[in-house]
Amino acid sequence: MEAKLFCWPESSPVIAGMLRALLLTSLLSWADGHEGQVMLPEEKTKIRDQIVEMFDHAYGSYMKYAYPADELMPLSCKGRVRGLEPNRGDIDDSLGKFSLTLIDTLDTLVVLNKLEEFEAAVRRTVRDVRLDNDVVVSVFETNIRVLGGLLGAHVMADMLRQQGEWMQWYTDELLHMAKELGHRLLPAFNTTSGLPYPRVNLRYGVLNPLSRTGTESDTCTACAGTMILEFAALSRLSGESVFEEHARKALDVLWEKRQRGSDLVGTVINIHNGDWVRRDSGVGAGIDSYYEYLMKAYILLGDNVYLERFNTHYSAIMKYISQPPLLLNVHMHNPTVSVRSWMDSLLAFFPGLQVLRGDLKPAIETHEMLYQVTKQHKFLPEAFTTEFRVHWGQHPLRPEFAESTYYLYKATGDPYYLRVGQSIVEKLNAHARVPCGFAAVQDVRTGTHEDRMDSFFLAEMFKYLYLLFSERNQLHFDIDDYIFTTEAHLLPVSLSTSQPRCQSNDTVRLDQFTYSCPSTQTLFPNNPSFAKTIRDSYKCVCLLPCPNGCSRCGRWGIKLPLHDHSMEPVEFLRSMGISLTPLNEAALGSSGARGVRWLGVTQNSAEEEVVPLIVQLISPPFLGRTVLTAGPAKFGMDLTKQEHGVKGSIVKSSPYTACGHIENAEELGGHIALALRGDCMFAAKARRLQEAGAIGVIFIDNREGSNSAETPLFQMVGDGGSTADIAIPLVFLFSQEGALLTSALEDHQNVDVLMLPNEKRLGKMADLFIDKDLNNRGRPV
Repeated sequence: MEAKLFCWPESSPVIAGMLRALLLTSLLSWADGHEGQVMLPEEKTKIRDQIVEMFDHAYGSYMKYAYPADELMPLSCKGRVRGLEPNRGDIDDSLGKFSLTLIDTLDTLVVLNKLEEFEAAVRRTVRDVRLDNDVVVSVFETNIRVLGGLLGAHVMADMLRQQGEWMQWYTDELLHMAKELGHRLLPAFNTTSGLPYPRVNLRYGVLNPLSRTGTESDTCTACAGTMILEFAALSRLSGESVFEEHARKALDVLWEKRQRGSDLVGTVINIHNGDWVRRDSGVGAGIDSYYEYLMKAYILLGDNVYLERFNTHYSAIMKYISQPPLLLNVHMHNPTVSVRSWMDSLLAFFPGLQVLRGDLKPAIETHEMLYQVTKQHKFLPEAFTTEFRVHWGQHPLRPEFAESTYYLYKATGDPYYLRVGQSIVEKLNAHARVPCGFAAVQDVRTGTHEDRMDSFFLAEMFKYLYLLFSERNQLHFDIDDYIFTTEAHLLPVSLSTSQPRCQSNDTVRLDQFTYSCPSTQTLFPNNPSFAKTIRDSYKCVCLLPCPNGCSRCGRWGIKLPLHDHSMEPVEFLRSMGISLTPLNEAALGSSGARGVRWLGVTQNSAEEEVVPLIVQLISPPFLGRTVLTAGPAKFGMDLTKQEHGVKGSIVKSSPYTACGHIENAEELGGHIALALRGDCMFAAKARRLQEAGAIGVIFIDNREGSNSAETPLFQMVGDGGSTADIAIPLVFLFSQEGALLTSALEDHQNVDVLMLPNEKRLGKMADLFIDKDLNNRGRPV
């Protein structure tokens, strides 16, 4: 997210003066209104020094144990080299054998005032990194992490060179590397629509016979819509307009394909014909940075078209998706219907974007809800339900919550957000720090670690935390002269004057007040207790038993448009996973809202029970003695109602993720398919494999090291739409159990299995004969 929080139209000096006065008064009042929460300069300095020490531990571990590999494996104390470690599916598409973590970290070194280390790291990058590797990478991830990292580092190097002390040898080498990489990404845009392919081969492009890619038909909205900042910056720094033109074209297509009735976009789109493949709409995974880049493109490039589009989308988001403090996905064509009962952690960036928009009240509400979730689970789980229970327990050290915390502090001056930042620092040290860096949390419920430290942890997390506890005069540059990309790389807002603005499209025209940020239409009131009053309403939404002073523990009021569909209200809410209790009208007050009911939402007294299934290997030499614990699905055949389960031989799907055209359909026919988790939804995989003739599917987790002994089972969920068409049985194995199954297939070629409930397995004593040489991966159930 971006750091230039307060800007005014140059043509409106009166408005600018009024806004400056109002903002100054508001911020001073806010800072003075929180006795007991003030953080003294000495304490801020101590925390800032602690953040620097943590960065040194993480970056130093990468350089010592992993470089020149793309990422550090902090539990193994070695580098992750693509092709040498077990394939993790789409996660590995970030790895291009180009020292990813080093490039992603370069401008962080400048922010943290590590200028000597920065100069050494730039020399190392120029000397060692190659960008022409024969490897297929994600266009989106390579753009935001590597191209953005090179551009941000070039901007910092150029600034330091001009200051006269550091980088005096530098002659735009990083910019030349960025331009080379930009040209290697351009083949991805060779589609009829202008939307880019999701993957590209760095050496051979997309359509070359040697590229091993180019068969994909779909991409996510964020993947196509998160190119404009980096590509436009590259164009304006290099003088080659082709990059900005392609990124602009992709945004134009997404805008044209929005649902005109709701002004929402879907999550996945066909890159050839522009048809929506997944029509659920939200602000989290799959869409998030599309909205972010519309707002920031206006700030960076000075083109009103981007702001007009953002404001149109934002109005739709606040009308249909925002139900403070919740942000729930809806169907883009029928936005009064929520399509799932959980939220993903990537939406934690949205309060920060709302700060840029000037809409502080919902930003404070959602941020406070997220903070309460972190207090309950230590970190934000990858997904959590509307009752704030864990849906997916993984936490890969994502920075979005820290990002929004930083922006709310910048906007309010409220020391409360310093305390939130302090809690992030403490939890990282207590629960993620390991001898060789910081490790992702495999499941927040158990605290187990994953052998993974993504580059964004160094690129983003430490920037936001350091800036949160720093004063302006402690930096080598004015942070407000730069915008943060979605990967927190720094681009100068002066780029808006480097060439004429693009011609305006025919979009809705807005008055001059809308062009100020924060917008005067939604500017926070001049009230010292404003933020605290909002937060206090959400202090206890996910805590049981109720703490002292919490009379509304576990419940809050939600307004839902229950009159726009044929379902009964209670059935509708239950379909979203929300439990209901009637609330006293006097406690809620009279809303006076038409067509709206107030409902109390409470936590269930117990977690939804997940009934475990098993995969039993029955062909020789296993003969039923190997039994693997499996998770069920909420759709497909109900195995608990099958007297003898489902039997079949297993065959690996090709592609293994089953997210594209199934290439071995003839081989799969009449067999049980093995498919790797990731790249697309379980339901999409199941449909493709069912159409290919598979009689069942065993999904295998792509998270290295996960196992049923340490990780609680979960039920696979659909894609938000109807899954009635999926009739085959589906089960889920964690990676260690899955490795046992794939190893058996490699050793014996023909492996028969049973998919069934545990109580119906063959052989009462089967679990006593499990081979101990299997490292306990096939454990008794």
